[in-house]
Amino acid sequence: MTDASHPTPYLDLAPVRNARGTVSLPGSKSISNRVLLLAALAEGRTRVTGLLDSDDTRVMLAALRTLGVNITQGERPDEVLVEGCGRFHVGRADLFMGNAGTAIRPLTAALAMMGGHYLLHGVPRMHERPIGDLVDALRMLGACVAYQGKEGYPPLSIGWGELNLSRPVKVNGSVSSQFLTALLLAAPLATRSAGRDFVIQVEGELISKPYVDMTLNLMRRFGVTVERDGWQRFVVPASAVYRSPGQMLVEGDASSASYFLALGAIGGGPVRVTGVGRDSIQGDVAFAHTLEAMGAQVEMGADWIETRGVKVAEGGRLKAFDADFNLIPDAAMTAAVLALYADGPCRLRNIASWRVKETDRIHAMETELSKLGATVQSTPDSLTVTPPASWRPAEIGTWDDHRMAMCFSLAAFGPVAVRILDPGCVSKTFPTYFDVYAGLVEA
Repeated sequence: MTDASHPTPYLDLAPVRNARGTVSLPGSKSISNRVLLLAALAEGRTRVTGLLDSDDTRVMLAALRTLGVNITQGERPDEVLVEGCGRFHVGRADLFMGNAGTAIRPLTAALAMMGGHYLLHGVPRMHERPIGDLVDALRMLGACVAYQGKEGYPPLSIGWGELNLSRPVKVNGSVSSQFLTALLLAAPLATRSAGRDFVIQVEGELISKPYVDMTLNLMRRFGVTVERDGWQRFVVPASAVYRSPGQMLVEGDASSASYFLALGAIGGGPVRVTGVGRDSIQGDVAFAHTLEAMGAQVEMGADWIETRGVKVAEGGRLKAFDADFNLIPDAAMTAAVLALYADGPCRLRNIASWRVKETDRIHAMETELSKLGATVQSTPDSLTVTPPASWRPAEIGTWDDHRMAMCFSLAAFGPVAVRILDPGCVSKTFPTYFDVYAGLVEA
């Protein structure tokens, strides 16, 4: 099998029948980038272990170093030492953010609350991903943020503003939970300068709540406890100051775990992932319950999950589902591909956030699943997949989206050859994905 971590135009996946083995997961992208920013803003040194090595974390590391944060490599490849600085020492910088939403959004909030002269930009797709709700909230605070291109989207310039915390800051929660996360992570910068509580009021229905819960959990580990009234009102106290816990272990990536857990469900198994389990702070561990509902056997320990299931290559079928995936939108992509092996039509509801991810994932999924012979219908916030009556060989476009490449590796359990175009896009979060995948499957 070709190593997809190196540039190559395509990767051919021959049909496979079985899957079994154990995978030690790479670190969580969402936790890695949050921890890096928290460590940079904290008092003291933080030793971060289990850090994900990927395009998105490299973007964050490069930006923090450009802003004057002292970050050195630890004794292990997945370890860094971050010298917290409280506030960035560099007041003027040009920051390239790639396509890393978990980097540009919190950094925009932090820089806007500090003030300075900054330009944040990224790849063309980043300039199509909305950030207007966050900018509106920051401007309500008195921060100076301006668009350098299309209104509501990066690139952004940040200047000096005068913050005013006398009234709650309102932010829309219905497009992306990362806007609320960005305000929460940066809030202690504002409370320190203003000397009063930072109150956030969420407008609309907050999506992806587990990601916000993750943010609050990590803030607590750095010494800041946020008062929460349901999912509508958040209060960061005037006394909030980040202090290093000394050491932070980044747990395995639960979103990446979904592909391997799915392998066990359709390839017989057992397939075990380590690094994430019952004690995880990530919402995507709930994907294990989705697999149970589809008929897989799931066992879970404190830091591991194991699945066994049918062999779809021998005629086995998963149970069809009709489910709300608002809480686990990334893992939901895995469920969409598993629908190819269901015993009837499957419906994924409440996934509007897919449209503003690395690509328009609803459109991309509809396009690529149809190539394999599935019948697919979409709405602005849902996808219905009817398994193929007759499979067709297909070249799967990945749309410069790492999760498209990884979840469609599951299509190799069908009766036709599958070609994954631009497999190297997995470098965004899991550069060695296809090598690990190859070690688990067999014809």
